[in-house]
Amino acid sequence: MEKLIHRIALVFTTLFLSFSLSSPSSPTIHDVLRSKGLPAGLLPQEVDSYTLYNDGRLEVFLAAPCLAKSVTGMRFDSVVRANLSYGSLVGVEGLSQFELFLWLSVKDIVVKKPDSGVIIIDIGVAYKQLSRSLFEDPPKCLPHGDSKKKMRGYGGFEALKMKNLKEGWISRLFF
Repeated sequence: MEKLIHRIALVFTTLFLSFSLSSPSSPTIHDVLRSKGLPAGLLPQEVDSYTLYNDGRLEVFLAAPCLAKSVTGMRFDSVVRANLSYGSLVGVEGLSQFELFLWLSVKDIVVKKPDSGVIIIDIGVAYKQLSRSLFEDPPKCLPHGDSKKKMRGYGGFEALKMKNLKEGWISRLFF
C-alpha cells in the first residue's frame, strides 16, 4: 500500500511539474512591437518588463534611465509610455532623441506603409523619415553614469564637419 501511494504521488508530482514547466511564456516587448508592425529596435535590449493594457496603453520599465546609439543618440527614462496600435506608438513619453545639440522629446513613431521601409519619428519641431532597417535590432543601452564616463574618455560629443558637394557643410554627431 505504501508503494502504491508513493507511486501515485510521484506520478502527480511529475504531471504537475511538466504542466508548470511547459506553460507558455509571455512574449517580449520586442516580439510585441514586431507583431504590431513596428521594428524591435525602438526599445533597448535592457527592458525589464512591460504592461500592455487592453486599450493599447503601453508602459515599458527599465532598471534605470539610459542612453543608446542609433542613427542619433536616444535617451530612455526608466519608464517609457505610449499608446500602441498597429504601425504606431502615439503620445510617447520618456523617450528623447539627440538632434542639433539638443535632446528633443519624441512625440510619435509611425510606420504608415509597412512595405515602404520608412519610419516617421515626430520630435515636435520636425518629422524625421528614417529607414526602418536602422531600428530592426534592439540597441544596447548604457546607464547615464556609464555613458558619461565613456563620453569623457572620448572627449565628449565630437562634431565633425564633412564636405558634401551638393549640400555644403553639414555636421554629424558621433558617440
